[in-house]
Amino acid sequence: MSSYDVVVIGAGSVGTPLSMELAERGLRVLCLDREASAGRGNNRCAIGGIRATHSEPAKVSLCLRSLEVFGSWEETYGDDIGWREGGYCYVAYDDRTRSLLRGIVSDQRKAGLSITWNDPSVILELVPGIREEGLLGGTYSPHDGSANPMQACYAFHRRAANLGAEFGFGETVLGLEAGESRAMVRTDRGEYECGSVVNCAGSHARDLGSMVGVDLPVNPDSHEAGITEPVEIFFGPMVVDIRKGPGSANYYFYQHATGQVVFCITPDPVIPGTDDRETSEFLPMVSRRMVDLYPRLGNLKVRRTWRGCYPQTPDGSPILGRCGSESHYVAVGMCGQGFMLGPGVASLMARLITGESTSDDAAVLRELGPDRDFGSEEALK
Repeated sequence: MSSYDVVVIGAGSVGTPLSMELAERGLRVLCLDREASAGRGNNRCAIGGIRATHSEPAKVSLCLRSLEVFGSWEETYGDDIGWREGGYCYVAYDDRTRSLLRGIVSDQRKAGLSITWNDPSVILELVPGIREEGLLGGTYSPHDGSANPMQACYAFHRRAANLGAEFGFGETVLGLEAGESRAMVRTDRGEYECGSVVNCAGSHARDLGSMVGVDLPVNPDSHEAGITEPVEIFFGPMVVDIRKGPGSANYYFYQHATGQVVFCITPDPVIPGTDDRETSEFLPMVSRRMVDLYPRLGNLKVRRTWRGCYPQTPDGSPILGRCGSESHYVAVGMCGQGFMLGPGVASLMARLITGESTSDDAAVLRELGPDRDFGSEEALK
């Protein structure tokens, strides 16, 4: 039986940067994943948006840290991860949306987010050619952006491995025991003893939690996305329209550093489960809404569509912290935001595991801990 300081289960958007953070602190780390390489679960299905534009202070804090990591990565470590600081723009075409967006700006700014409410003329400058009729304004967060999920995850993996973290790919967890001082992980290849074990298992988080008698309210549902051919950059921010429409709760799109427009829709009603087969309904539904909002998109050819899973929690926020016993930690339920939350969550969890938590960390963990009341829901879920 091999022994480690920490075993991380899941080499995705959260588990890979967490392994890196722990290895940076000199811990002996093993990261396990049933897939053949890092980022092959929900991470590879992410569209790459990275925003601190949330309504919950805890998520604002976590994503501000993520933006620091993504924004400085190439300069610090030399890897091109496709980072582009284009900002996020939430548009309002009805009074309800305008009231909601304007109403939370003050709290967002108090949480440290750089965001403004803007009249229609500013939105028209940010997104040239967006439908002017009915536009009431919108919010803009200039320091949000985007990156390539697979390139970023590979970069985190390379650095973690260079720092001494070990990765067990193609290895399935069959059993898990977590006591007050030690934990044991059993896989189809061996057994590993550790001081701490961290559940970063994404869509499989609930199954893993059940191995130690913990019921984690994480239930995945399916979302579809698509990407166009590359063209010259003609708008900057991620554009988000949170109005409901036939078959959809909201939709959003942005232009990647490559010039390709990447887009996604939130189905309504939700599609529970882990089915990752794309459908024929998605593209007609989302393209109709996108072209109506931004007619210039109608000239672009779509290259492909795909489908991934959002590991959802009842209130739309992740579950972070120690759970059930002293040696068992969870960083699960990212609700489709694992890529943007990953580096921030990794920093928080590494400090928690090594006893370096700050008062700010304590506030985040109170808001996102496993024992919280799940009765509320984030405004920008």
